[in-house]
Amino acid sequence: MAGQPLSCRASPGGYGYGGDLGGLREREFPRLRGITYLDHAGATLFPDSLLKAFTEDLRNNVYGNPHSQNISSKLTYDTIEHVRYRILQHFGTTSEDYTVIFTSGCTAALKLVAEAFPWMPEGSKQPSSRFCYLTDSHTSVVGMRGITASMNVLSVPVKPKELLSEKNWLPAEEQNCTTPHLFSYPAQSNFSGTKYPLSWIQDIKSGKLCPIKMPGKWFVLLDAASYVSCSPLDLGVHQADFIPISFYKIFGFPTGLGALLVNNRIAPLLRKTYFGGGTAAAYLAGADFYFPKKSMAERFEDGTVSFLDIIALKHGFDVLEKLTGGMEKIKQHTFALAHYTYNVLSTLKYANGAPVVRIYSDTDFSNPDVQGPIINFNVLDENGEVIGFSQVEKMASLHNIHVRTGCFCNTGACQMHLGISDEDIQRNLQAGHVCGDDIDIIDGRPTGSVRISFGYMSSFEDAQTFLKFIVATRFSNSDTEIPFQSSVTKLTTEPVPDDGTYFKNADKLSPRTHISDRELGNNSSVTVKTVGWQPAESESESIRATISETAVPTCRGDGNPITVTNIFLYPIKSCSAFEVTEWPVGNQGLLYDRNWMVVNQNGVCLTQKQEPRLCLVNPSIDLKQKIMVIQAEGMDTISVSLEENTGKEAVICESKVCSHRVKTYDCGEKTAGWFSMFLGRPCRLIRQCPDKKNSMQHKNTKGPTCATSISLSLVNEAQYLLINVASILQLKEHISARLEEPLEMEELIRRFRANIVISAPESFEEEEWAEISIGALRFQVVGPCSRCQIICIDQQSGERNKEVLQSLSAARGRKTLRTCCSKLKD
Repeated sequence: MAGQPLSCRASPGGYGYGGDLGGLREREFPRLRGITYLDHAGATLFPDSLLKAFTEDLRNNVYGNPHSQNISSKLTYDTIEHVRYRILQHFGTTSEDYTVIFTSGCTAALKLVAEAFPWMPEGSKQPSSRFCYLTDSHTSVVGMRGITASMNVLSVPVKPKELLSEKNWLPAEEQNCTTPHLFSYPAQSNFSGTKYPLSWIQDIKSGKLCPIKMPGKWFVLLDAASYVSCSPLDLGVHQADFIPISFYKIFGFPTGLGALLVNNRIAPLLRKTYFGGGTAAAYLAGADFYFPKKSMAERFEDGTVSFLDIIALKHGFDVLEKLTGGMEKIKQHTFALAHYTYNVLSTLKYANGAPVVRIYSDTDFSNPDVQGPIINFNVLDENGEVIGFSQVEKMASLHNIHVRTGCFCNTGACQMHLGISDEDIQRNLQAGHVCGDDIDIIDGRPTGSVRISFGYMSSFEDAQTFLKFIVATRFSNSDTEIPFQSSVTKLTTEPVPDDGTYFKNADKLSPRTHISDRELGNNSSVTVKTVGWQPAESESESIRATISETAVPTCRGDGNPITVTNIFLYPIKSCSAFEVTEWPVGNQGLLYDRNWMVVNQNGVCLTQKQEPRLCLVNPSIDLKQKIMVIQAEGMDTISVSLEENTGKEAVICESKVCSHRVKTYDCGEKTAGWFSMFLGRPCRLIRQCPDKKNSMQHKNTKGPTCATSISLSLVNEAQYLLINVASILQLKEHISARLEEPLEMEELIRRFRANIVISAPESFEEEEWAEISIGALRFQVVGPCSRCQIICIDQQSGERNKEVLQSLSAARGRKTLRTCCSKLKD
């Protein structure tokens, strides 16, 4: 199938609900227009009619605290009890067999089981209890062992193949032991979608199947969070003792609400130490006396439950049944999509016959009873090498395809499928990789994978869009790798104060950064100087001769000169560049570089990823007037003072920039109105506070200097970004063939949003540098910059063109995330 277009044949069997799925999506999910959402295993999406019914309910009824006795409170209590009944009905059982205990989610339900289970600790007269769990389990299940360890109970991990291949009978005399043991396993793996046999429940409880050879009575915890999102679960047939669930996995709303379904046969054995509001029938404040309520649910639901969210569940069940006809139809629909996608994906080959993806699965996707609507894979290059999941995710984002990457809070399954040893996990941690980051390749081996998952509103078009994305990004005429960008940091200069005194004593402060050392002499002030870059070959020698000593990497042995051609700063994060020929340096990099940022009404930072039009906002700094001037086409010019607003009138808030928390203050209603009008959405301009700097620990520094904590402005990774003209020229040659209209050199340089542009003789030689000297200053190369999809945005028009990153991917193969920029610190 190499390079061949996918055929748009008829939709797969079992697909749809016998009606107009397109119409359903248009009515219920209009926000999905132009979006291919494939992370339903992470969180499915709520339909518009659910919110409408719920809000109508809230507008028409008064719901009080269910612990009171007034009319509104009684209404709340009765509605909650009805929802409990509805939940049990959904799972094919009744209150005679099960109790519904509301929790904040599946994780809280698991923690409750670990705390309340009647464990028999080591050292007691009877044989001690064991907590066994399948290694293909969510982190929240494995984390239960922390509680059992504190109770002196041993935990034993069990690999799936061990339980699938052996059925161990215990001798008759040992089966009389009553020591309670707990075995936990997922009904469906959240990693691969494998459905483990529900028959294990009865086999283990009866003693027919034993996780380990241990005398005692086995109880079963069935982690159903992933399974019940798209499959029916009949507890009348498969009577597990504990079933934790999260409702947003089923309905998309509400979040932060789950439940623990407890088999009433074990309920009397559960133990509880803490008691909260609503759980006590009677207690004494001055003496150690407490008597719990009789109801199992009331005994374990500490405090007031999230009653409005619980009421929303009623509408969730109603709407889901109305839209789909029930869980069995959802199961068939989602599996049909997964089956089709798996079949096409598994047959994609390069011209040399090598597979395009490596799928991690225990099934052949032929039976919905053993496989859920989850496909886990890694993309490969023509040589069979894994392309990092972070690169794939960034490419998917350009196509508005939402996927999940990493290990999905299931390290056991990740290790099993990717062949990662325990030692590898520990070495990766030492190398700086932690769960949830974007370090996807270490020593040539993947640290995680890509997961797509379908939900009840997923369509055949979603599957087609995803498959076409894989084909479009993997089949190319270019196999050449092109390296990417690094970053720089100043090591030896003293910082310029950010308190405004610089403007009063400019001639006394030293040093300021200097690109050229021609003016040093006895002058302690150092400024960044640059000459304009001219691509003409005839002029290159004169430029180099003029500033031949301005930029020298310490690792370089030859005498070929390197020149600085441009200096850019970006006063407002993600807005247009401000080009200068000389500029002072503060303790966080170029003075005023990324000191401001635009946030939405919730205080979340906006970048060009969400708002490409930010690049059309042109900020400039006037050092003499001490103002930042902000301009945009069709808008009046406004200005913001450079002086710090530290008075009582400043509204101080905390914001996050790429997971780093920073303290900021609001720049006022005038600027908020200006940005809101220009972007067409509520937003505000905020500035980083001078007394709370964003410090970041760099562990991957190349040079001899140890990792240090450096002060950052509102940047993502480093104080400076450096880019080499020669590297960009080589990149331009590679991507021009794929673009309908070749990019101009200046435009391509601006897309990488570097602070310092240099012209070195060799392309990509900057990737090997450890330090670089510019005049009297030394900059340490922190490492390559992770390139995001902003390079796909034309910085002059705000238009997005995904071909740029796709071309970059095709040119560089596995190294796409290392762009033409380098991170520096001083």
